[in-house]
Amino acid sequence: MRPQAPAGAIGQLAALAQYDDLSTYAHQVQRLGGCERPVRMEGHRLDVHAATGEVVREVVDHDLPAGQLLIRCNNRRATRCAEVYRKDTYQLVAAGLSGGKGIGPAVAEHPRVFATLTAPSFGPVHNRPGGGRCRCGRLHPDDDSALGTPLNPEWYDYRDAVLWNAHAGALWARFTTYLRQQIASRAGITRSELRHCLKLSCAKVAEYQRRGAVHFHAVIRLDGPEGADDSPPAWATTALLGDAIRSAVRLAESPGPTLNGRAHSFRFGEQLDIRPIRSADFTGTTDLTSRAVGAYIAKYATKGAESATGTIDRPIRNPITDLIGTDVTDHARRMILTCWHLGGLPELEELRLRKWAHMLGFRGHFSTKSRAYSVTLGALRQERADHNEALTRERAALAGHPLPDPDAVLLLSHWRFAGTGLTAAESWLATSRRPDTPDTEGDSSWTADETN
Repeated sequence: MRPQAPAGAIGQLAALAQYDDLSTYAHQVQRLGGCERPVRMEGHRLDVHAATGEVVREVVDHDLPAGQLLIRCNNRRATRCAEVYRKDTYQLVAAGLSGGKGIGPAVAEHPRVFATLTAPSFGPVHNRPGGGRCRCGRLHPDDDSALGTPLNPEWYDYRDAVLWNAHAGALWARFTTYLRQQIASRAGITRSELRHCLKLSCAKVAEYQRRGAVHFHAVIRLDGPEGADDSPPAWATTALLGDAIRSAVRLAESPGPTLNGRAHSFRFGEQLDIRPIRSADFTGTTDLTSRAVGAYIAKYATKGAESATGTIDRPIRNPITDLIGTDVTDHARRMILTCWHLGGLPELEELRLRKWAHMLGFRGHFSTKSRAYSVTLGALRQERADHNEALTRERAALAGHPLPDPDAVLLLSHWRFAGTGLTAAESWLATSRRPDTPDTEGDSSWTADETN
């Protein structure tokens, strides 16, 4: 159902309707692809034929429906410009599960699981074990702001929580090394021999728990030595993969710094969930479908710490002034201040904790994949750009103004920054005309409880 336009938007739309075509205005907004904070530019652009000097096309800001050029901010966060990134991530993950985008459909027959690797405990927090009563004695509703916060902040190990986030990426790398080792051990071959008969492919996303610790959701797949279009050996089964993952999680350890005479090292938490992935049309109630996994990972690929923990979605320049007047929770504030304090220590300089204080110390990419898993985000962006270019040329030809070969055109442009964001009318149009998107909830019947 199309949402009702607010009073401010109605006035703007009514004024515009007297002079312009609302459909072109809506089209300009819709081309932002769901971006909620586009960059607004003023200026002009000339397309000049290189051989003749003829002006092929002229674009001037005041002739555009919005009165300015609107450009996507391209920030992948859920609070900014997430829609295109989320859809691309869905296509990337889905292609590696069911085929498409250059990947053959036979990949759907390869052993693959959806695994969730969690962080260890840094102290007891408010939670709902099994949906029941918290150890504080309360039954917390889903939207209770206390969920994930320490029962006693003075006993909570904020330093280890921040350092865990900072080393989570390195720990994942150690885990994949041990996983290959464990697969080879179960097959009775060496790791060198494993490379000639099997390839391990992964796609993962980092999700923040409410307590501010990241954990990983990952698709882990076994292929033949040539990758997605090559079948793995018969001994490479889903059961073997799951067993190897459990062992690799127990063995993986990432060394950390030595602070105040204490040497830190980091391991995954005790909670581990491994579920086989079935085909897209699988209708069982225990295992996951390809479609559900793709949607689930795509959802979390755009959610930063601000979505789960209540921090802010931008770098912090000064922890005092930048946090004044914000809705940052007390728990997130303490993690940010811990990042800032640790970031000032010379022995932790390489962790760049102050730069990533708004991310509570985590500085890795939210969504990553191994090279052979499936198509790349860059390839998807290029495919979309080529499609839009072809569409523009088709429309120009139908209008009787065919565009010349792009190699024969010089682009002369001058644009200057004029602000960010959408007007009330543009916000309403963006929401009311937003295209349908894949179900991003997926099968979320299992979610790691906050470790306590």
